[in-house]
Amino acid sequence: MTDSFYVQALDLACGAFLLTGVLVLWRRDLAAFVWLFGLQGFALGALIVVRGLHEGSAELTALGAGVGLLRGVLLPYLMRSAPAAGEEGRETHPRVSVAASLLVAAVLTMLAYAVSQPLVRLTPTPETQAVPIALTVLLVGFFVLVTRRRALSQVVGFLLMDNAITAAAFLTTSGVPLVVELGVSLDVLLAVLVLQVLTTRMRAAFGGTDLDELRELHD
Repeated sequence: MTDSFYVQALDLACGAFLLTGVLVLWRRDLAAFVWLFGLQGFALGALIVVRGLHEGSAELTALGAGVGLLRGVLLPYLMRSAPAAGEEGRETHPRVSVAASLLVAAVLTMLAYAVSQPLVRLTPTPETQAVPIALTVLLVGFFVLVTRRRALSQVVGFLLMDNAITAAAFLTTSGVPLVVELGVSLDVLLAVLVLQVLTTRMRAAFGGTDLDELRELHD
């Protein structure tokens, strides 16, 4: 793989990674959240595969393919099968409107680029120049986590943050060891399985998974 083609492929994967994260703020239906998370999982896997091919690392390439399948296929499938995914179909009353959320995303993007500039100037490589994208997705994921009411929406925010941390690890180093990535992926898989159990019980007991409504019941 030539250097110019590598940079173009890396930029394309990072662009798709960022776009899917921002689009989560634009959509309100829960099915779209899961669909966009799946696309981001494929983008993350592509990012790792591209770097693996460029470095001639079969282990890194295989790990990227595994990450893409896990986060682009398996986790979205489990999330779609969760009871909360079909409930009311959308995030009806987010704490921040769609327009305001997109403006916040723009501010978070500028903040991420400003904060990461020392690292980029320290080692100006194609990988480190893409670190602001991972940091932006991390901030967007946290914003989704604190501004959405549905349990599934908040889980998607958490998973966006996890994807961003993984992307940053592969952009700033030659990748994390395989056993570490497998351990993290299993933890994420366990979190999604716990989501299924909790949403089933919440829906059976309270008839919904709107966390604000559940707090009102507690009060």
